[in-house]
Amino acid sequence: MKLLYNAYIHTQHPSNPVGSAIVIDCERILAVGESNTLLSQYPDAEKQDMKGRVILPGLTDAHLHLKNYALSLQKIDCETDTKEECLRRVEERVRQAKPNEWILGHGWNQNVWGAWPTAAELDAIAPNNPVYLTAKSLHAAWANIAALKLAKITSRTPHPQNGQIQRDDKGNATGILLETAMELVGDMIPEPTIAEIADAMEKAQSILWRMGLTGVHDFDRRDSFMALQQLHAQGKLKLRVLKNIPVELLDQAYELGLRAGFGDDWLRIGSIKVFMDGALGPHTAAMFQPYIGEDDNRGILNMDGEELFEHGRKAAQVGLGLTVHAIGDRANHEVLNAYEQLRKYERENHLPALRHRIEHVQVIHPDDAARLGKMNVIASMQPIHATSDMLMADAFWGERSRLAYALRTQLEYGARLALGSDAPVESPNPFLGLYAAVTRRRADGSPSPEGWYPEQKLTMAEAWEGFTLGPAYAAYMENRLGRLAPNFLADLIVLDASQDPFTCAPEDLLTMQSSATMVGGEWVHLFT
Repeated sequence: MKLLYNAYIHTQHPSNPVGSAIVIDCERILAVGESNTLLSQYPDAEKQDMKGRVILPGLTDAHLHLKNYALSLQKIDCETDTKEECLRRVEERVRQAKPNEWILGHGWNQNVWGAWPTAAELDAIAPNNPVYLTAKSLHAAWANIAALKLAKITSRTPHPQNGQIQRDDKGNATGILLETAMELVGDMIPEPTIAEIADAMEKAQSILWRMGLTGVHDFDRRDSFMALQQLHAQGKLKLRVLKNIPVELLDQAYELGLRAGFGDDWLRIGSIKVFMDGALGPHTAAMFQPYIGEDDNRGILNMDGEELFEHGRKAAQVGLGLTVHAIGDRANHEVLNAYEQLRKYERENHLPALRHRIEHVQVIHPDDAARLGKMNVIASMQPIHATSDMLMADAFWGERSRLAYALRTQLEYGARLALGSDAPVESPNPFLGLYAAVTRRRADGSPSPEGWYPEQKLTMAEAWEGFTLGPAYAAYMENRLGRLAPNFLADLIVLDASQDPFTCAPEDLLTMQSSATMVGGEWVHLFT
């Protein structure tokens, strides 16, 4: 039994919002109260003086790609201000590589560079190595000729369904692959073994603890799940993971009778993940009206609401909800139409009202803004996307951006927020997400002083709930996760006394990190 005392504790429990001591027995919280009281009540507990530090519930990233994030730590960082700097980093990696070894990177953004890059630029520095660099959005990739040849991509290769091979005026592939076309080259890359993925995840886990994360909702696929199960079996999984299932495995999940919540408090089944459209970065998000300056481009809609409803109906029969990627206003509209049918189906068939989600809700039509709250659909959003994407949104969506990344709008209409990062698209550091949510500004302070569409700001209390109580609700764990209260799981973080997020200047969030992190009553990251 542990007793942490002389602390300032934010419990997020309405009947007992603050305390100065907390008692932990095994993986659960036994009591929260005042130091003098609990010290006298639990004289035999192992005592730890917190020296005035701040204790808060551990944070959960409600949308993260754990395998991709873990492996991205080994890749070239292509998130650069200029294409030339990215190419310099690629060239540096090539010099260290063996002939024919794959060169992998992530993070470039043609909107920052001002134009799409080309295969020829990579060929000049990597003639003997296939190169594959994913865009920041993860909805586009940049490959060289060696990589395209391995994938047998020629001028006659057809566009795959819901994807595009970018071509020049002569019909030759430029090296840019959009959406499902990425798989043509991506499938050629030797896959890491499950053991290698698990090892990368274990290393990434320690980074996430220092950031204050005690849980994640993972959106990667089968090999990610297998690696997580391996870590769990070895007793090495010390993050709480909600594992979502890709829609292409719905039939197998249905046949097995899997349902949401199957598993334990460390690793459990979430929902069926569906992609409704693309992303803003490569201009593939499905829109009602064209992108500004691209009169013929309304993005890519992968399916309509009727097809999505059929997936949802089948999933609901075994107790699985849907969690649907929707960026553009048309994509969100189609998802909401499907959810309207699905709610009716649940009622008519006496099925539970499942905790369906929309991932991103990145831009929504004014007529649809209230529909998530009305149908109790979770708005799984990433505040840092707003500040990262704001210039692109203004350039290509214009006035539609008024309801882009609209956190406050969703909250006021009654939707429950579950906040995250979409790492490795953005940093998984939740304090950066909190800063974006409460300021609507970038780290450099722009746009100052009020932020981008400042009416969409959240309070710190609302934002913190979005990283704690919201994800707990989405995981059906609200009775034991997201608060510091008796019988709740002992997942918490410790901050220096001067770093209370509820009283410090917002700018302090940018450099904040956990001094110590506890998951399940065990210190996994301790004071340095």
